[in-house]
Amino acid sequence: DLGFGAFYHGAVGGTVAVNPDLSRASTGDVVLLFMGYTFSPAIYRITGPPGTVVSLLNGPDVFLNGSTGGTLKLHIGNSIPISPFVTTPGPLLLYVGGTLTVLNPGLNPPGSYIGTFNITFVQE
Repeated sequence: DLGFGAFYHGAVGGTVAVNPDLSRASTGDVVLLFMGYTFSPAIYRITGPPGTVVSLLNGPDVFLNGSTGGTLKLHIGNSIPISPFVTTPGPLLLYVGGTLTVLNPGLNPPGSYIGTFNITFVQE
């Protein structure tokens, strides 16, 4: 699961990014909270014949629906390893980050936001 943890925002809004290197950052007046809610990039376990070149094609931005109304825009970001990459013997862990665009509290009230996104794995 791609998770952004807990945060709050003022009248301006901004962004919350979860990076594939397991870090998190914000812009604008978004404040990151550390209240036991975890954040994490999406993690995929990739297996295949060693030496296969794999490229990622991120799907379009999507909107996550809030439990108390509102929507947040999600943009899928970069990965580690960087696309394209070559498979190795055994499983390879792929970390994919993302960025949420947060608007004012009237449009993005507190609550849980959920949705789905698409990534296509192309092997050569």
